[in-house]
Amino acid sequence: MNLKILLPFQVFAEKTSVSRIVAETHAGSFGLLPHRLDCVAALVPGILTYETEADGEVYVAVDGGVLVKTGADVLVSVRRATGAVGIEQLSQLREAVEREFLTLNEDETNARSVTAKLEAGFLRRIASLQHE
Repeated sequence: MNLKILLPFQVFAEKTSVSRIVAETHAGSFGLLPHRLDCVAALVPGILTYETEADGEVYVAVDGGVLVKTGADVLVSVRRATGAVGIEQLSQLREAVEREFLTLNEDETNARSVTAKLEAGFLRRIASLQHE
């Protein structure tokens, strides 16, 4: 398979001859092998694993995103990513996911709260216009 991991403003990784990929979704982890049917999956913050003959098993911490498999091409588009090679770095990578991707900072929490209030106000105004 051909794997491409995209960030908003750059290509994080581009690999060919990938023998397997494991990704995390809301429903749990799932694996991709070269002859799997085409699919789309929403990814949650976690560890994406892929394996090539040259690199062995590679672990990438990813923020939420989307995985699309079409034929031999697998495209992963995520907000943020950081990688590690080797099983000894996996625990450090898992800690990085928990620390950086799963914990919202105060500014982001406030921004989401303000956005939710704006959306709710907008929907109330639209509903009131429909009743007039």
